[in-house]
Amino acid sequence: MSTTRTRTTPVSTDTIATEDSHLRQRLGYWSLVATGIGSVIGSGWLFSAMYAAQTAGPAALIAWVIGGAVMLAVALVFAELGMVRPESGGLVRYPLYSNGRFAASIVGWSMWVTYVANPPTEASGVVQYASSYIPGLFAHKQLTGFGILCAIGLMAVFVVVNYFGVQFFARSNNIVTAVKVCIPILTVVMLLASGFTGAGGAGGAGNFSAGGGFAPYGIGAALGTIATAGMVFAYTGFRNIVELSGEVKNPHRNIPASLITTILAAIVLYLLLQTAFIFGVPQHLLGHGWSGINFNSPFAQLAMLIGMTWLYWVLIADSMISPSGSGIVFTASNARNMFGLAKNRFFPAWFAKVHPGSGVPRRALITNFIVGILFLLPLPSWHQIIGVTGTLIAFTFSIGSVSLIAFRRSGLTTARARIPGMTVIAPFAFIVSALVIYWVPWNELLLTVPIVVVGLIWYAVTYAVQRHGVGELVGGLWLVAYLLVVYGMSAIGSFGGLALIPSPWDSVVLAVIAAGLYIWGARSGTEYMRARPELIDELRAAGSAMEEPAEGVRP
Repeated sequence: MSTTRTRTTPVSTDTIATEDSHLRQRLGYWSLVATGIGSVIGSGWLFSAMYAAQTAGPAALIAWVIGGAVMLAVALVFAELGMVRPESGGLVRYPLYSNGRFAASIVGWSMWVTYVANPPTEASGVVQYASSYIPGLFAHKQLTGFGILCAIGLMAVFVVVNYFGVQFFARSNNIVTAVKVCIPILTVVMLLASGFTGAGGAGGAGNFSAGGGFAPYGIGAALGTIATAGMVFAYTGFRNIVELSGEVKNPHRNIPASLITTILAAIVLYLLLQTAFIFGVPQHLLGHGWSGINFNSPFAQLAMLIGMTWLYWVLIADSMISPSGSGIVFTASNARNMFGLAKNRFFPAWFAKVHPGSGVPRRALITNFIVGILFLLPLPSWHQIIGVTGTLIAFTFSIGSVSLIAFRRSGLTTARARIPGMTVIAPFAFIVSALVIYWVPWNELLLTVPIVVVGLIWYAVTYAVQRHGVGELVGGLWLVAYLLVVYGMSAIGSFGGLALIPSPWDSVVLAVIAAGLYIWGARSGTEYMRARPELIDELRAAGSAMEEPAEGVRP
C-alpha cells in the first residue's frame, strides 16, 4: 500500500492525544476493583438466577461456569490490550488500530448500543423490585408509564454523579460497592441455610432432581441462557475497567490485577447465588417445572416465601443500591465509549471533547442519557433489554483477540506487557464467544439484525463523506464474514433453526469455522498495522508517556 494512502488513515497524533490530555490519571487498584465489582453486582444478581433457572433448571450452573471461563479469557485479552495502550474508550479504539475503520465501526456501534442500554437496564431493575411495595410501577411483565418516568429520573441521578469528575465518581462508587457487596453474600448464606433446614417448605438439595431433573430442558437450553438470561451482562462489569484505562495510575500493574480479581470474584458469587436460588425455591412451586417460577422481585419474594421477612426488606433496600451503583459505573464508561467512537470519527468530532475542569466528556454523557431514554421506551423491562443486548455484548468481545495478536506481530507489544499463555487463551476467547452467540435461539438472535444493519448503514454514510479509502475496508472484511457465518449457522442449526445440522455437530462446525475466521482476522490486522509504521510509533510513544515509575505508586 502506498505511503499516501497510509497517511489518509485517520489515526494520528491529534486524535490520540489532544483531548486525552484533559483526562485525569487518578484511579488505582482498589478504585478499579470497586468499578469492576460495582458493575458486576448490579441488577444482574437480582434477576439472572431466576431467568436462568426458568430456562435451564439446575443445569444453569453449567452455563455460569462456561460463561465465567469465557469472560475470564476475554478479560485477560483486554488486560494485555490495556497494558499495551491504556486509553479511555479503548474498547472501540483497539479495533481501529488493528483492523481499521470498518471493523472498528461495526464493533464500536454494537458496543455503544449495549452500553447505552445499560443505565436503562439498571434503572428498570430498581423500579421492577420497587413494584413489590409501590403499586403502579410494573404490570404485565413490563414497566408502566409511571414506572418508566421513575426509571428516567434514576438515570438522571447516574448522570449527575458522573458530571463532576472521575474522582467524585470513584469516591462515590467505592462507598456504594463496599455497602452492596455484603448483601448478595448474606442472601447466599441465608437461602442455603433455609434449603438445608427446610424452612418454609423449601426444597433444598432435593430441588436438583425436582421439576424435571438437573437439566429438564436439555443442555442446549442451558447454553442458550449464557447470553439471554443476563449471564454475559452480569459478568461484563470488567469492561468498565478497560474503558477507564486512560485514567489509571500504573496501568501495567493495576489493569490486569483488577480485571482478574473482578472476574474470579464474579464467578464465585454467581455460582453461589444460582445454587442458593435453586436451594431456596419451595418445592411445591415446582409442580409445573422450573419454567413456572416467576417473581417480579425474585430473591426478595423468595425470602418472604420462606419466612425471612427481615431479609425481604434488606433485599428491597439493596435493590435500590446495587443496580444504581452499576448504573453509575456504566454511565461513566459509556461516556468514554462515545468519546472513543468520536475520536474514531464514527460519531461527530463534537463528542470527542473533554471538559477541562472536570475531566469528563460531558457532551457524550448527556447525549447517552437522551438516547438511553429512547432505548427504554420500546423495551420497558429488564428482561426485554437483556434479551437483545446480551448477544451483542458477546459479539463485541470477539475482536479483542484479533487486536491482541495484531499488536504482538506488528511489534507494538513489549515483553513487559505480554501475559503468558495468550497464544492459547486469545483464540479460545474468540471461538467460544462465537459459540455463545450461536447458542442463542434463532428467533432471539434475529432481534439483533436490525441493530447491526443500522450500524452498517451509518458506516456507509461516514465512508462516503470522509473517504476513508479501500484500505480501511479490507481489514474488516473478515468481520462481515463472521457475522454472516454466525447468523447463517443459527438459521440452519439446532438452536431454534431448521436443525439441518444436528447437535452437537453444529457447534463443532461453527467452532472450526470460527478458528479459520480468527486466523483471517489476525492476519488482516497484522498486515494493516505493518503497512502503517507511523501508527505503531505513535501508539508506542503515547503508551510510554502514560506509564508511571513502579516505585512509590500505590493503588
